[in-house]
Amino acid sequence: MDTTLKDPLVGQLLDGRYRVDARIAVGGMATVYRAVDTRLDRVLALKVMHPALATDATFVERFIREAKSVARLAHPNVVGVFDQGAEGAYVYLAMEYVEGCTLRDVLRERGALQPRAALDILEPMLAALGAAHRAGFIHRDIKPENVLIGDDGRVKVADFGLVRAVGSVTNTTGTILGTVSYLAPEQIEYGTSDTRVDVYACGVVLHEMLTGAKPHGGDTPAQVLYLHLNEDVPAPSAAVPGMAIELDELVATATARNPEIRPEDAVALLALTRHTRAALDDAQLDAVPPQAAAAAAKTAAAAAAGSTGGARGGKGARSGPASEPSQDGHDSASGSAAGGAHDASDSAGSASGSAPASSGADDGSDDGSDDRTSVIPRLVRPHASSDDSREDGGVHRTSRLTMPPPGPPAPPRQPPEPRRAGRFASPPRRGVLAIVVAALLVLGVGVGVWYINSGQFTRVPSLLGQTEQAAKKRLGDAGLDMSVEKDFSATFERGTVMRTDPAPRARIRGNGSVTVVISRGPEIVRVPDLTGKSLADAKDALRKAGLAPGVVTRSFDEQTDQGDIIRTQPKSGTELRPDAGVALVVSKGRPVHMPDVTGQSEEEATASLEDAGLDVKIAAERVNSPEDSGSVAGQSAKEGARLARGDTVTLTISKGPRMIAVPDVTGKSIDAARTELTDAGFEVKVDRSFPFLDDTVSEQSVDGGEKAAEGSTITITTKGI
Repeated sequence: MDTTLKDPLVGQLLDGRYRVDARIAVGGMATVYRAVDTRLDRVLALKVMHPALATDATFVERFIREAKSVARLAHPNVVGVFDQGAEGAYVYLAMEYVEGCTLRDVLRERGALQPRAALDILEPMLAALGAAHRAGFIHRDIKPENVLIGDDGRVKVADFGLVRAVGSVTNTTGTILGTVSYLAPEQIEYGTSDTRVDVYACGVVLHEMLTGAKPHGGDTPAQVLYLHLNEDVPAPSAAVPGMAIELDELVATATARNPEIRPEDAVALLALTRHTRAALDDAQLDAVPPQAAAAAAKTAAAAAAGSTGGARGGKGARSGPASEPSQDGHDSASGSAAGGAHDASDSAGSASGSAPASSGADDGSDDGSDDRTSVIPRLVRPHASSDDSREDGGVHRTSRLTMPPPGPPAPPRQPPEPRRAGRFASPPRRGVLAIVVAALLVLGVGVGVWYINSGQFTRVPSLLGQTEQAAKKRLGDAGLDMSVEKDFSATFERGTVMRTDPAPRARIRGNGSVTVVISRGPEIVRVPDLTGKSLADAKDALRKAGLAPGVVTRSFDEQTDQGDIIRTQPKSGTELRPDAGVALVVSKGRPVHMPDVTGQSEEEATASLEDAGLDVKIAAERVNSPEDSGSVAGQSAKEGARLARGDTVTLTISKGPRMIAVPDVTGKSIDAARTELTDAGFEVKVDRSFPFLDDTVSEQSVDGGEKAAEGSTITITTKGI
C-alpha cells in the first residue's frame, strides 16, 4: 500500500514553487519528501516540520539554524541546503537529494564491513566534519542514520539540526541532545560539547562498522548512558578476532572517555586515520569479518528461498514498508531515496554530484586523482544491465550502484608468461635502431615537457607526528627549506609536528619553504579560586583564564556575603581545556525569616520588613477583610518563609470589613438563629439568662435589617420567665 496517498502535502505545490511528489520518511520533528523545484526544474528533498511544532519557537529556531549552518559549508561531503521558507503552518528546508541509502541500511544488510570499506566511509565523514569544525560548528548528532551513501559512491553527512557554534557555551539544563548510543561522556555528565564530541561519535560509528554492533548495549537508554560514562569502548578485535591492533588503537583514541586524550577535532582524527590506513597491508584491510560472512550467507539463503518459492513481483517490486525503524528507533528511508527524519533533529537526503572534489579542510589530503574524502569506489560498484545504463558525455553511468558481496580478497595477479621465441620474436637490426632513435627523441621531448610542467615542483612530504629534527632532515632531503612555529595541541606530543603549511602532498617549488608547526603539548587551564569574589569579578577572572562562565545558580550561605561566589563546578584547581564552561554558585547570604505583619498598619509593616532587609511593594487594589481599614490584610510570603535580603514582599491593604444586613432571628430557636446568622457571615454569641426556662430568642444585639461588619459578633438572648 502506498502510504504517501494519505499525506495531504503529496501532489501539492508548496510556497508556489516546490511540487511535492512522494514522502520519503517521517520522524518526530519533520517529514521528508521528494519534490521538484518547478522554477529550476530539479529534484530535491523537502524537510517539512510537523505543523504541531511550527508554533514552538525553539523548534523553528533549530530548523532555521540548520539551514544557515549548512549553507555556510560548501563541501562535497555535506548535504547542501538550497532554501528555507514557510507557507501557512508548513516550515520547510529545501535540500540536496541523494539517491542511495544510509550507513544504517548498509550495516543492517551486511552486519559488518571490511576495514578498507569502513575507512573509505570514515574518511569522507571526517572531511565533512573537519570543514564544519574549521568553520566553527559542531554537529553533535553523528550516527549511521545521518551518513548517506549515494548510488555514485559519494558519502555525505546530513542532519545539522543540532549544530552549535564551537565558541558558544553549550551547557544544557535537564536535556541532552543527540542519540544515546553515540553521546560522549562529557555530554552526558556535564551537558557540554565541543568538537571532540563529534570525534567520539565517529569512533563509535567506526567500531560499529568494524564489528556490526554498537559498543555499549542495554535494555534502557539509562543503561547505555551509564556504560558510556563508566566503561571504555571495547576493542573491535574482541568481537572480530585477528583484526589489526592499529584499528583497535584508532578506535580507542577516538573514544577515550577523557576528552583531553582524543584528537582535538575531525581534521586531527582524519590525519590519524590516514596514518592508520598506511600502516595496514592489503590482507588486513580486506579481511572479512565473520559478521559480514554470516550476513552474506543469510542473504544468499533468503535469495535462494525466494527463487524457489516462485515469482513475487516484477522488476523493482518490494515487500514490506517503504521505510523501517532504525536500531535507535528513528526512521530511515531505503531504496532509491536516502534520507531520515529523526527524533532529535531530522535529516534529509539529496542528489549528490558526480565529480570527486577535495575536502577543503586542512587535513593533509592529496590533490591527486584518488580522492578518498569524496568517493568510496571500493565500497560501491556499478551493476549495469542493458536497460538501466547509458552513455553520458563519454562517462559510463548507471541508474543504481549496489554493494559488492563480502568475500576474501582477490588473489594477486600472476605475472604474464614470456612470449615464445618465433618468427617475429625480435625485429631486424634496422628496426631496432629506428625504435631506439625514436625513443630517444620522445624521451628528450618528454623530459623537456616534464621539466617545464613538473620538474620545477615537488610535493610536501607528510611530516605529521615527526620530531622537529626528523622533519628538518626530510625537508632538506627534498630540497625544501623549513621555518618553525609553535602552538598548543592536545593531540600531538610535545615537540612533534602538528601541521604544515603547505599541507602534506601539496605541490611546491623545489626550492620553496615549508612552515612547520611544532606542538607545545596540551594547553592546560586551571579553574581559578573564585570563592568570595563578586559574580562580575568571577566572570572576568574566568574569561582572563581562558574559560567561559557557565550556568549561575544561587543558594543561602551563612558564611558568604550575598552576591559572592560560594563555589564553582568543576572545583578550583581542576584542569580544563580553554573555553570550557564553569558553573558558578552565588550566595544569597543569610536567610531572612518572614514575620507575620497582618493586622499591622501599612507604615508599621513596611518599617518592620525593611528593617529585616526586604523590599516592600503595596498591592494596587485594597480588599475587604476583617482587619481594620488601612491595616495589612495579606502578605505574599507566608510567615516563617526563608527569603534573601533584597527580596520583594507584596502587602495587600484592607479597606475594612464588608457591611451586610443582619437577619431578624427573634422568636426562633437558638440553633436556628445561630445557623442563620453564621450563614450570613457573622459570629454568634448566646446569652442564656434563664437556660432552663425557654430556648427561644427574645433579643439580638443588632436589630434585624440593620447592617453590621461582616465577621462581627451578634449576641442573641433567650426569653425569661
